[in-house]
Amino acid sequence: MTFLSNLDWRHATKSFDSNKKVSDEDLQKIVKSIQLTPASFGLQPYHVHVISDQVIKEKIKSVSWDQAQVANCSHLLVFSSRLDAEQRIEDYMEIASEGSAEAKQALLPYKEMMQGFLLGEKGKGDFNWATRQAYIALGFAMAACAELEIDSCPIEGSDFAEVDQILDLPPHLLSCVLLPIGYRETEPREKVRFSEEDLFTTLS
Repeated sequence: MTFLSNLDWRHATKSFDSNKKVSDEDLQKIVKSIQLTPASFGLQPYHVHVISDQVIKEKIKSVSWDQAQVANCSHLLVFSSRLDAEQRIEDYMEIASEGSAEAKQALLPYKEMMQGFLLGEKGKGDFNWATRQAYIALGFAMAACAELEIDSCPIEGSDFAEVDQILDLPPHLLSCVLLPIGYRETEPREKVRFSEEDLFTTLS
């Protein structure tokens, strides 16, 4: 199968076969796809909990409109936005410079540009910006799942304040979207998509 045919194969799986588990090898490929996701300034302002613990999945299901796929999936990925932009910039500088004072000095204009964008009028962090970045990572994770013929289902329908409490998230993390992954229990209905004419305008 090609990448596009894999995307055509995928669907938002509403019921997973709870007896089928994603292998550690495939799970690591999905995690790697998230790590390799491009992000604004390279800051990757998100964190992902990868959950296989059934008790935790059931708790999150209870605050997610009791959607079955949250609990019967193989693994539940919880994407959180980071609000610690100031610290994130410092950490990025440390990684990018490999601790070299000379390299840090060379990167100073880039650091100042990041600070100007993220710490100026926006304060210590911007939830909407970080969440948009997290959604790019979500898309890469879903594409990786499709490539591996692993099912997934993005979920916004959850009380994320409750999810934050269940996961005991620190103040600089706010959960924003769920991604159950695993293997479909039944075959889906035919995919419905709007036409290319509806979705695209070509200017040349």
